[in-house]
Parts: sequence; structure tokens; C-alpha cells
Amino acid sequence: MKRVVKWIFVCLLVVGVVATFAFLWMRQRPKPQLYEALRVERRDMSSHTIVTGKVEPRDEVAIKAQLGGIIAELYKEPGEKVRVGEPIARIKVVPDLAQRSNAASRVRLAEHNLNNVHEVFQRDSALYAQKVIARETYESSRLKYINALEEYQAAQDNLSIVQEGVSASSGEKGNTIVRATIAGMVLDVPVKVGNTVINANNYNDGTTVATVADMSDMLFVGKIDETDVGKLHEGMKMDLIVGALNDKRFNATLEYISPKGTETNGAMMFQIKGAARIPDSVEIRSGYSANAEIILDSRTQVLTIDEAAVHITPDSTYVLLATDSTAQEVIPTLVTTGMSDGIYIEITSGLKEGDLVRGNAKGVDN
Repeated sequence: MKRVVKWIFVCLLVVGVVATFAFLWMRQRPKPQLYEALRVERRDMSSHTIVTGKVEPRDEVAIKAQLGGIIAELYKEPGEKVRVGEPIARIKVVPDLAQRSNAASRVRLAEHNLNNVHEVFQRDSALYAQKVIARETYESSRLKYINALEEYQAAQDNLSIVQEGVSASSGEKGNTIVRATIAGMVLDVPVKVGNTVINANNYNDGTTVATVADMSDMLFVGKIDETDVGKLHEGMKMDLIVGALNDKRFNATLEYISPKGTETNGAMMFQIKGAARIPDSVEIRSGYSANAEIILDSRTQVLTIDEAAVHITPDSTYVLLATDSTAQEVIPTLVTTGMSDGIYIEITSGLKEGDLVRGNAKGVDN
């Protein structure tokens, strides 16, 4: 009985050892690798780039003060529309004491000269009527009187400009008026009532009273990397995406590519501009951030394959052409490629529609 139990124990031990080795051997056996079978198909392809920038008006004009003084009144606020010649602000001129003194002195001298010349002219007129003096003498006296009169009026105008900022002969009284030079919307009024303004001259641009822009003619302005700028040309279509307007899309046309780049963070960037077509029903503001999607190239119904299936070496470009639907058996096949959109790549030769190509191993990401 003991011998039977012993043999049973030995048999169980042997069976356990064999089962353990069999289990370990099964676990260590390599599993057959499965691959994706990718089909060569015809697709429409396009290659595009995204350019970041902003939307701004084509015509934006800074309205400057032509005479120095103090802002007496503002007629417009940012956001209001103006027409050409419409008043924006009123400036009260603060006269310079030295200039006012010189102008007043000029008026007095011109007045004295006018009175003197006028007396001579009246005397010569009477003598000429009596045929005592020649016509040439009378005409000379008359010309001197006209010149003296013009000088007196010019001196009065100069004094009026120095004191009030307008000519006495213009018909306006008191203060200068700053008017809009273009029709559009007032974007900014950087001055307030009571602020001192400087007139535009050869040494100073002058104080900006208001900024006016035509908001019906907008531009997209952005910068593109040098790797893509060579693929652009004027007249290309763009799609503008304005984030502030809930990612609304607008059509635009590329109309300017800068001939000179600027270095930004180690990369050469080139400025581009595109004419944006904004519907009248959309209220857009100057400076909105926008992205421009530009189609660089496109293809219609060309043979394509997943770009991950293409193997590129220094000497060749090839794919693994599958001989069955599981892509287990493959034949390396040379191919010629065309454009790529980052996901699919065009096959110009080496494959035909419907061919199967080995892709990535299943369970492995691209």
C-alpha cells in the first residue's frame, strides 16, 4: 500500500513538473505579429498652411492739429462715423506774446503806410483829373495804393491768425476746427477737453486729435515662415478665421508678400497682407486676432496611401506590397511619391488602385 502511494506521489510530481515547463514554454513562444493592410485609394488632397495675424483697416488716418492750442470741445467719440470734412474737435489758440506783438506792430506800420499812400493817391487822382500830371504818374500812384492796401489786409490776417487761429478774411470767428480728412469710423480720440495740442510742423508730427479708419475695407496682416513663403503668390485664396466672432470664416485674397524678412526667435518671417471681404452685417473691430488658412497645393482624385506605410531611405522610397489580405507576406516595391497633406501621400508610380500595402503593426501607434 505504501509503495502504491509512493508511486502515485512520484507520478503527480512528474506531471506537475512537465505541466510547469509546458506552461513556461507556451508563454515564451513568440506570437505571430499582425499588421494593418492599407488599400491604395483615390482621394482629393490639399496641402495648406495656417498664418496667425490680425485684421485691421487698409486706410487708417491720424488726424493732426494744424495749429497749437487747447482742446475747447470734442464733437466725436470712438465708434462714431464721420464724413469727409465733418468737425471732430474745436481748438482754442493760445497766442504767443512775442508773435502777437510783432503781428500788431506790422499792422500799425502797414496802416501808417496805407494812410500815407492813400493821401498821395488822392492828390494824384485830383491832379490827373485836371490833366496836370501824366497818366504814367497816376498809374504808379494807384499801384502803390493797391499794394499798401494788400499789405495792410495781410497784416490784419496775420494778427488774426496769431490771436485766434483763423484769418480775418475767411469769415470764421474765434477757434480752429479739426475736420475729418476721410470718411469712416473714429477708432480713437487720445485727447480730452483742456489738453494742450502741438501743431504739425517741420520738426514735430503734431498732436493726434483722432484716428479715423474706413472699416469697410479690411486687411489681414500676418507673418509666414520662410519655408512656406516660396509657395505663395499674389491672388491666392485664403480663409480667415476670427476667434472673437465665434470662429466665423471669411473669404480673403492674398495681395502682398514682403520682399524682405525679419528674424523672429531665430526664424525668418515674411509679412503678408490679404484683402478681407467682410459682410456689412458683421461688426468687426480693428485689431481682432485671426488665422488665415492658405491652400498651397491641391490634387483631385489621385492615388494615395497612408504616409506611415511609405519607407524612405537615402537611396530609395518603397512600400511593402502585400500578397494577401493579412499583409503577412509582402514584397518590397519601389514607388514615386508626390504631395503630402501630413496624413496621406500621393503615389505617382509603382502602385495601382486597390493594391494592399503593409502598414503599422496592430496595437502600435503611428
